[in-house]
Amino acid sequence: MELSVKQWLRQGTRPAKFLFGTLVGWGTVCSLAEANSLPQEVYGLTSVDAVTAGDIQTHETSVPVAQVSPPTIDTPPLTPEFTPNSPPNDPSEEVIPLTSVDQLSDVKPTDWAYQALRSLMERYGVISGFPDGTFRGKRPLTRYQFAAAINAVAQQIDQQLVNTVREQFIEEDARTLQRLEEEFRPALVELRTRIKDIDSRTAQLEAHQFSTTTKLQGEVVAASTGGSNAGSTIISRARLTLSTSFKGSDRLVTQLESGNDGGDAISKIQDENPNLLGTEGLIANAGGLDYALVDNNLQIRRLYYQFTPQSDLLVSIGAKMLPRDFIDRNQYANNEAVHFSSGFFVNNPLIIQNQIDREGGAGGAIAWNPGGGKLTLRSLYIAADSNQTTQQRTEGGLFGDRYQGSVEVEYLPSNKLALRLQYTHALINNTTINAYGINGEYALNRTTAVFGRLGFGSYTGFNTVLSRNLDLNPYSWTLGATLRNFFVPGTLAGVAIGQPFVTGDLGNATQTNFEAFYNLQLSDNISITPVISLVRNANNDSANGSTWQATVRTSFDF
Repeated sequence: MELSVKQWLRQGTRPAKFLFGTLVGWGTVCSLAEANSLPQEVYGLTSVDAVTAGDIQTHETSVPVAQVSPPTIDTPPLTPEFTPNSPPNDPSEEVIPLTSVDQLSDVKPTDWAYQALRSLMERYGVISGFPDGTFRGKRPLTRYQFAAAINAVAQQIDQQLVNTVREQFIEEDARTLQRLEEEFRPALVELRTRIKDIDSRTAQLEAHQFSTTTKLQGEVVAASTGGSNAGSTIISRARLTLSTSFKGSDRLVTQLESGNDGGDAISKIQDENPNLLGTEGLIANAGGLDYALVDNNLQIRRLYYQFTPQSDLLVSIGAKMLPRDFIDRNQYANNEAVHFSSGFFVNNPLIIQNQIDREGGAGGAIAWNPGGGKLTLRSLYIAADSNQTTQQRTEGGLFGDRYQGSVEVEYLPSNKLALRLQYTHALINNTTINAYGINGEYALNRTTAVFGRLGFGSYTGFNTVLSRNLDLNPYSWTLGATLRNFFVPGTLAGVAIGQPFVTGDLGNATQTNFEAFYNLQLSDNISITPVISLVRNANNDSANGSTWQATVRTSFDF
């Protein structure tokens, strides 16, 4: 009569029973410890500044343990974002089953443990590795990795194959496992201490966890900058974002923001005249540093709720929404804390109206991706002065001056190319705005990409802030490129040039912006970025000449 492992152990083989329990705990805890200790490289950082962004790429994880899958976090596709710069999955990261230990080149055939591992693996078929024949690159097999493999064999014997193996095989395997336990006894003693420490720390974390439904994220941007006709200054901006899910398929976003109201050389020259095209420009955002001039009072920057009435439809409604979160996204230029610092290179100034986006407003947005295909339709309506009582038929309120309504059609013909067609209608300071835009990006390879934006518009009506009648037909363009791993692995470099508001009826010249940056990711949470900015004819005024500035931006997120 054949006996199971449990039955055989009950009949007096206590050392083997202790061995099985020890190895199960050992392999499990060590696998968790190795997974938690490995560094992760951020590949296109997702910032709390853009809740809809999705560009995080992690590299190798810990050595895969046989028959063990890493835990999966079920994150609802609240904001499906195309990420053409995300490289295809590295084949070396895919776990495949192996049928012979000979394929694991890191395990030396001369080691007695190799023979034991080979025998057990070929008997129970539970060892896994990477397609290149190693556990992880060319790194030698560690004692913990080896123990994890033994643990997998033990679990297979105990749970799945005991009824198909003869009793003498179980006895032989138990003696082999017992010898391995004696060989690794010092590590077991250390492991038991770690288990106790993990239990204690787990209990402490559960007792002091922030929330079971809310995720807290933070971002701090601090920059030292100086340039033409301006002394060196320090600019800072801090944000805290609370992302709460009530059902798992929804999200409530609450973001608080505060700064030091710091300025830069470019904002200084633009503020000397009617600020038409600066960071706080009345016409468009084409200043120097987008994180400059942030009020030092704590304020609500974002407050909206997202839900998915069906799998391919996302609905967002809120009292504090920004157009840049929902349309005109670009994989290579969408986050001023990581990519280009100027708001001009982050968004098309004709499509994303600065008077709406800078302050935010109440409204709603819809994103529809029919059947999860290549086409996505987006629309939004946001009113900046929705909290004000309507004084006249077109001023204040949810449907009065100032508001913006936009639609966008995104098409993804491949994982390298993205095309977006856009339209915006707005009423701002009694000026009617109609604008059309094109947003495109293309990944040349895994490290190099190009992008561009083009916009055409019309501005008509008597502008109550400028106190002049406008009849403008401007166009705007930007062109840029980014390069990853430039000289140093994990870095991101970028360069861009463009003109925000080309028209002969606003000023006597055309403003031109240029920017170059080099982002060094020091860790998962900290990056340092030197930035060079140049603005020619700020505010479309030839008297302003050329204004340059150098900035060192430090970003910290948690």
